[in-house]
Amino acid sequence: MTMRRPRIGAMRTRMTLQAPVETDDGAGGVSTGWEDVADVWAAVRPRRGGEGLWADAPAGRLTSKIVMRWRNDIWPGMRMVAGERTFDIRAAYDPDGRRRHVVCLCLEVPL
Repeated sequence: MTMRRPRIGAMRTRMTLQAPVETDDGAGGVSTGWEDVADVWAAVRPRRGGEGLWADAPAGRLTSKIVMRWRNDIWPGMRMVAGERTFDIRAAYDPDGRRRHVVCLCLEVPL
């Protein structure tokens, strides 16, 4: 089964792909920051919304599917940032095995 190729115009959202970076905090622990990996054009498609808890407070949850041109350096635990919106990557896969696109299933993180 092949995925319908997204039209080039659908990939109109400019996003920054970021990877987590751990640094020594000087007290025997680590702190996690984010390092920019690449700027990409992507299609963002909302999938499902609901509510849940975020930092022990009620918050909206939105999952999205983000489609971009093929990259082999994306894994769960990374994130995508578009303006004020942040998307945690939960899964990333090649939908048809042809290395044309990568699909990321993401959870939008509230500010």
